[in-house]
Amino acid sequence: KGSCSTISGMSWTRYHAYDTFVRYMECISSTYEKVVTLHNIGYSSEGKPLKVVQVGLNGKSQKRAIWIDGGIHAREWISPASVTYILKEFVEKSASYSDLLSKYDIYIMPSVNPDGYEYSRNYDRMWRKTRSRNYGSNCIGTDPNRNWGYEWGGKGASTRPCTETYRGAYAFSEPETAAVRDFILARHNIDMYLTFHSYGQMILYPWGYERKNHNDEDELWRMGKVAADAMGRGYTVGSAAKVLYPAAGGSDDWAKGGAGIKYSYTIE
Repeated sequence: KGSCSTISGMSWTRYHAYDTFVRYMECISSTYEKVVTLHNIGYSSEGKPLKVVQVGLNGKSQKRAIWIDGGIHAREWISPASVTYILKEFVEKSASYSDLLSKYDIYIMPSVNPDGYEYSRNYDRMWRKTRSRNYGSNCIGTDPNRNWGYEWGGKGASTRPCTETYRGAYAFSEPETAAVRDFILARHNIDMYLTFHSYGQMILYPWGYERKNHNDEDELWRMGKVAADAMGRGYTVGSAAKVLYPAAGGSDDWAKGGAGIKYSYTIE
C-alpha cells in the first residue's frame, strides 16, 4: 500500500501532467478496491478521459455524498495539486477518516479542464479556458466557470469568444461541464459541493451571478466560518458576488440553484 505515488510518478513537490493524475487515480482504484471506485464520466474536447474517484467505506447504497473538484481554470495549477492531495489523504489514510467515510461517499475530480491545463503547462502559462473550437471565430476556448446553466449569460460573462471570460455558445456547451452536470444530476445524495480555485484565501458561496441573498445565506456563512477557523490563515468568508464581483455561469451557483445542493462553496 502507498506505493501508487511511486508507480504513477505522482508527488506533491512539483506540478504534474494530467496523464500522471490519471495513472495515480487508476493505481489507487486497483490497489484500494474496498475504498475506491473510479468513474470515467466523459471526454474533453480533445478526447482526454474525464475521471472521478469515489472514496468511501462500508458500501451502503443510502449514504450521503460530498463532491470536490479542481482545475476548472487551466492556469490555477495549485488546484488539482491540492485536490489530488486531499484524494491521497482520504485513500491512503482512510482509517483516520473512517467516521466521515462511513457516513459519506466523497466524489473527487482533480482536473475538470485537462485540455486547458495541458495547454497551460506546455504553451501558454496563463491560459484559463477550455480548448474547444468556437464557430465563426479563430479564438479557442470557453471559460468553464461561465458555462454552467444557472443564470447563464448574466453579469461578468462575455459574449465574445476571444475574451478570457467567454461564456460559450450556450449553457453547458463544453463537454467537460456537461459531463459533471450529468454525473451530479444522476445522483440525489450530494449534500456539499466544493470547487477549488486559486488564489485569494477566500471561502465563497452563492450567489455569484448577482449581489442577492437567499434563504440559506446565514447557514452557508456559518459553515464557511467553520472551515475558515479550521484553516486558521485568515480566510474571508462570504457570497462570491459580494466579496468579489458578479460573475454569472459559475459552477457553485449551478450546484446550488441547478442541482439543489445546499452547501456549495468555491475555495480560493
